[in-house]
Formats: sequence, C-alpha cells, structure tokens
Amino acid sequence: MVASEAAPFAKTGGLADVVGSLPKALSGQGVESAVVMPRYGSISLDGAHRVWERLVLSLGMHSITCDIWRQDYQGIPFFFIDCPWLFDRPGIYNAYGQDYGDNYLRFATLCQGALGTLRFLYPADVLHVHDWQAALAAAYLKTRHSLDPALRGVKVVFTIHNLEHQGRFGPHVFRELALDSWLMEPGYLEYFGDVNFLKAGILFSDAITTVSPRYAEEIQTPEFGCGLDGLLRQHKSRLRGILNGVDYTEWDPATDPLLPARYSERDLSGKGVCKRYLKSRMGVDGNGTRPLVGFVSRFARQKGFDMLAEILPELLDTEDVNMVFIGSGERRYEDFFSGLAPLYPGRVSGVIGYDNELAHQLEAGVDVFLMPSLFEPCGLNQMYSLRYGTPPVVRATGGLDDTVDAETGFKFSGYNPRDLLASIRQALAEYGDTTAWKRRMRAGMARDFSWNASAARYAELYRDLARSPVSQ
Repeated sequence: MVASEAAPFAKTGGLADVVGSLPKALSGQGVESAVVMPRYGSISLDGAHRVWERLVLSLGMHSITCDIWRQDYQGIPFFFIDCPWLFDRPGIYNAYGQDYGDNYLRFATLCQGALGTLRFLYPADVLHVHDWQAALAAAYLKTRHSLDPALRGVKVVFTIHNLEHQGRFGPHVFRELALDSWLMEPGYLEYFGDVNFLKAGILFSDAITTVSPRYAEEIQTPEFGCGLDGLLRQHKSRLRGILNGVDYTEWDPATDPLLPARYSERDLSGKGVCKRYLKSRMGVDGNGTRPLVGFVSRFARQKGFDMLAEILPELLDTEDVNMVFIGSGERRYEDFFSGLAPLYPGRVSGVIGYDNELAHQLEAGVDVFLMPSLFEPCGLNQMYSLRYGTPPVVRATGGLDDTVDAETGFKFSGYNPRDLLASIRQALAEYGDTTAWKRRMRAGMARDFSWNASAARYAELYRDLARSPVSQ
C-alpha cells in the first residue's frame, strides 16, 4: 500500500485511519501487506532501521536522493521514504494556510520510492495506492516500468477516499514528473490544461474502489463527480464501493480507557456517568435530563456547517437542549462557533482544534451526534457514535446512508436547513421516550462495522486480480 499518511505515524483525517487499520485486518484474511509512506519530520526513527541508503530518483531536472527505513508496527512493515528537504516540514500538505507549491514533486518522489520498495525490498502481487498523492505510482508502473520483468505482473488497486481532492497542478510541472510526453493529453493526465494526478489512478489501475457503496454511485453523477463523473462512468466496470471499517480495539465503550466509566449494550449505566463527566469538563450545566447534542468535525461546507450555522440559534432558542463540539477548519465557522458559547453561557461549549481523549469522551457523553454532510465518502464518526450508543442525525449521502438506518439514527435527504432542523427535533422528541431511546441505542451498538467484512472484500479483490491475466 502506498499513501501519504497512516495512523499512528501521521494523520490529518480518515485516510490515515484506513491505511493504519486495513493491513492488520487483512492479515486475518491471510493477506500479507506492507505500507510505504513519507517520513515526515514528526515521525521518529526510533525502532526503525535503514534498509536502503542513498536511493537516487530522477524527476526531470531534479536528482533526488533519499533513504528508506523500515519499522514493523503491530506486525505490519512500514517503509518510510526519507527525504528531509521534501518531507521534513511543519505540516503534511501545507503550512500557515497555504499548500506547499512543490507537492507535485513531493508525492511523485513518494510514488517512485514506493516502486523501488516494491521491486527490491517487498515484492508483492498487488500495488494498492490511496488518493491522488499515491496515484502516479500506477502511471509509473504501467508506463515506465511496463517491461520490467520484476514488476510486469503487479496489479493495481486505486482507492478514492475523497474525489474533491484531485492533485491538480499547472502544466509546467509535467516535465518534472519523468513521464512520457504522450500522457499530457486529455485522454490521460491532462485536465483543462492542468496535470491531474487522480486521473492517473483511475486510468492506470486494474480496479478502482471508493470507501462506501453509495459514494461509488454518487461520484458517477455530475452533482458529486467533481468534473470526473464522465470518466468514472466510462470505467464503471472496474469501480466498486467497499465500506471502511472501524477499529474496535480503539473505539469501544466497553474497553475504552479514555472514558470515566465503561458501558455496553447490556449495561448502559456508564453512559450517564460519561455524560455528567463531559458536561463538567466542558462547563455545561443545567438540568441533568436535558438532551446534549454534539459533534467532532472538520469545519467545512462539505460537513454541512452552513446549514448548522443557520439553524442553531433557532434550535437553542426554542428547544431545551445543550450542545458541545470539537472542530477546526474554515475561519468563518471557527468564528461562528466560538461566538456561540458566550451567547448561550452554560449551554454551549466547544474546543477549536482536536483532542483525541476529548473526542472519545464526547462520543460517549452526548445523547445525539450531528453529522449533516453535503457529501461524505464514508465517514467514521457516525460509526463511532453508533458503537457508543449515541444515535446520529445524518444526511442520507455516501457512507452515512450506508451505515445509519431508521432503527439506529435519524436521516434526512434534502440539503436544506429546515430538513436538518426537523430531523434534530425528531430526535429530541424521541429522547423523551426512555424505552424507545434505549432500544435505538442498543440497535446501534449491535451493528458491526469492524474491519473484518471490509478486509474480506479487499482480500477477495486482491486474489481475483492476482489470478487474472497480465494485460498486454
């Protein structure tokens, strides 16, 4: 597997959770796997050993020298492409609100280093590349290395985690990518004059996956295809959705060490302890029977925050409800939610940023979790919420639609603030019926979204590809 991030070494979102969890789950399916990723400055090399010194990569005018380190984590080999001048920076993709201007070169280096790892250090049947940052590995494999006997039989799986992020760069960067000139055409990597890395993954893979079945359908439509829906429809025979899983060794209220009390589907008493603790920690007071809603999210329009910002004042003014949150992102939303707490003292409290311990405690302590996304390729927080007995309110899109049903949560279809407000009010009304609410909590906790089913589907896909003939 090739990716720009993987937990626990580097993480900005769900991609890291997938790449950090899936290899371990695959081992239970009899699939051996390894991960190749950059060695960012934040990644310690304690416990790692150098397996390749001074690997020289040619990328246009650049001759890039890097080392490759290996560290085994939970039985999975992780190979780090170590090139400090490219990867030892304050952020993974950007700093101070600006993307790094040489991201094209940074991740082309990752892709070439990954093929070196595949050829000399970890031979494999399948190269599984994740998102645009790893997509050029597919193009390099199927063009520059197409006649290499050591790599000729390798099949490629390309997973799209979020189609909105495509890796588009100006045409001037193409000469630095060490690709044949014919690839800079509309039928290949050219896209409205730019180079589009994600197209390489679509065009040069043997199978394309997304992170939920519903999202696989949605990205073939103009509404969610981000300009590539026609290309994806053209290649739909190779496209399938495989739902992401949840690592229940980390996210399970029966064993979670970060909670003030444990609880389970059979014994829900600890959830009340978690709610009282969360309210105390966040400075929320009021009636103990008052419902507590909350969310943990990146602040972006994709997550539905334009709708939330529109309806929250009315909700708080008309309903006997408290709210807590954790989030960061677009400044306008940070300012809105920061300003909400002083307007509703003792009823609204939040943290701008991210705190993993607090995120676990919020999932356990709130009664209703809000996730009204405009689109959501898969989503993990709704699955955490279900496991923690916290019915979610979601929009019926992507993985949210695949994982939340009428027994476990509350869904609305239109991207409309009034529909969101009505769905929240429906949840609050049912919260007053203790018997019905506990039945809903238990139904969600009983759902199994572990990696086992997802890993089995990936293992089947890998084996099917490995058995298929080598394309000419």
